[in-house]
Amino acid sequence: MLKLKSFFTQIIFSSLFFGNVACADSVESSLPAPAETPKFRVETVATNLEVVWSIVFAPDGRMFFTERPGRVRVVENGKLRAATFFTVPDVEPSGESGLMGMTLHPQFAENHFVYLAYAYRENGDQRVRVARYRETGETLIEAKTIIEGIPAARYHSGTRLKFGPDAKLYITTGDATKQSQAQKLDNLGGKTLRLNDNGTVPADNPFVGQKGARPEIWTFGHRNAQGMDFQPETGLMFQTEHGPSIIDGV
Repeated sequence: MLKLKSFFTQIIFSSLFFGNVACADSVESSLPAPAETPKFRVETVATNLEVVWSIVFAPDGRMFFTERPGRVRVVENGKLRAATFFTVPDVEPSGESGLMGMTLHPQFAENHFVYLAYAYRENGDQRVRVARYRETGETLIEAKTIIEGIPAARYHSGTRLKFGPDAKLYITTGDATKQSQAQKLDNLGGKTLRLNDNGTVPADNPFVGQKGARPEIWTFGHRNAQGMDFQPETGLMFQTEHGPSIIDGV
């Protein structure tokens, strides 16, 4: 009886094993051939920089980027301009904060508007301000505050800037290491904000008219979102968010 049981066990095992192998071969043969590995060429554009935070390209091909201590730099015709393009006068660089996000107005070719997000000090506390400037070809002038007083700290201060397909300005903010702020609708920390290009609040924002809520808020409950972009076909927003050291998310 034991020999017979062992015999049937071997038959069943063999059927399962070779059946799975055949199935695997079938699945493998039906898979599309792998695409050719994309070929990239790495070129060094600039060196000796200090914590490059945000990079944007102007319609004329110039590359603008921020350095966290407060400098805006420009690469033109493939070469870094030796002189700093602009320095934010009241920036407060500390920890992971300082001069952070930058974006260009959708009609930059006509109005030359540049938007910067940076940490500053107010009554002893660190905050984030988003300001708009006009680019002259040699520097930034005509600073206009778009929004300020956003909670900040040495860590978790945001701040990514991006114009959406609806021509509204979207701003990510960090929770400034205070998790409870992200859930409070009367607080700008740990949010995505949505504004018109001049800093006013769009009438169709979700919390407009809600008592106790900041009308600038578009989404809430964020830890420290520092990446943001929009899918061209659908307009869907994607964000990347820092987790506790290792658990980052999209």
